[in-house]
Parts: sequence; structure tokens; C-alpha cells
Amino acid sequence: MFSRQFLIVCGLAAAALSLGAWSQSASAASRDKAFFQSVSGAWRGPGEIVAGKYKGTKFTCNLTGQPVAGDNAGVKLDGTCRVGVFQQPMSAEITQQGGTYKGKFLDGAAGKGLDVTSGTVNDNTVVIGLNRQKLNGAMIARVQDNKSMNITISVKVEEQMIPVIGLTLTRQNVDEMAVGSIQ
Repeated sequence: MFSRQFLIVCGLAAAALSLGAWSQSASAASRDKAFFQSVSGAWRGPGEIVAGKYKGTKFTCNLTGQPVAGDNAGVKLDGTCRVGVFQQPMSAEITQQGGTYKGKFLDGAAGKGLDVTSGTVNDNTVVIGLNRQKLNGAMIARVQDNKSMNITISVKVEEQMIPVIGLTLTRQNVDEMAVGSIQ
């Protein structure tokens, strides 16, 4: 089961922090950049595949996002996702290119990952378009507050979007994380 399917699932989970956005004006660009900065940092949380062949599979991701350098909006992501004893490194980079965002998770759709094809940022919600060969989908990430984010990833089946993955991330404060204990 720890295979290409898991890589795709983890890539989709990584998408939660690699948020694409559509920029149409200077104020939108500023808003988008502020959004990416607000989701920077370390995030951790459980997820579950809720439809399809691997329905019921639970996983946990540890992800760290940083805004891309320079004037453009975007994010760079590194971390891992784990199913049982299997752990998969995750990486992504989303960067503003002209009036839109482009990017890839892992090595992109040409390899074992995904491509970001479009996106919008509105208030505390981001919706991005995802593509992998014949698979088209979308991810909706809602930032509930400064410490939590909920993600739903859906795929297009015929003319309908079907939710397949749910993920809840909690911001990790480095000062509060337990490094170890000695009794």
C-alpha cells in the first residue's frame, strides 16, 4: 500500500500548505502575500482518505512552510507524511508567475507528484486547482484561526467533485513542543 498512491495522497496533503492563488491587482497581490506569510511555520496533524480504494487510511503530516524570497507571493514547503511505519518526504514550491501561480509537489505531474494549475485566495480560504495526468482536482484550505487549518481535497469524476481526503493541521509552536523527557 505504501506506493505511488501514498505519494499522491501525501502530495495532496502537502498541498495544504503550498497554496496557489490568482492575482489580478496590486491589492490582491498584497493580500495573497500576507496570506502566505500567515500560514508560514510548522504544522502537524492527522488526515484520512475518505473515498476510493484506500478509504479509511489514516496518516499524519509534519510540514513547515516558508514564504518564497523576493517580491512575489508564494510558499516553499518541506516535511514528511506518515502512514503507519512508512514515512515519505514531502516538498513543494508555489510561486507567483505573472497573474497566476504555478508550482509542483514532489517532482510534479511529469514524475510522481502533482502540478498546481490555478488558484484563488479569499479571506482565510484558499482554493487551488491540481493536476496529475488525467486526474483533475481541487483543494480547499480554511484557516480557522492562527493555530488551525482544515483541508478538503476533491477529485473530479465525470462532472462532479468528490471529496477524497480530509486533513486537520495545528500550528506547532517550537517553544512549546516536547523535545524529550527525563523522569
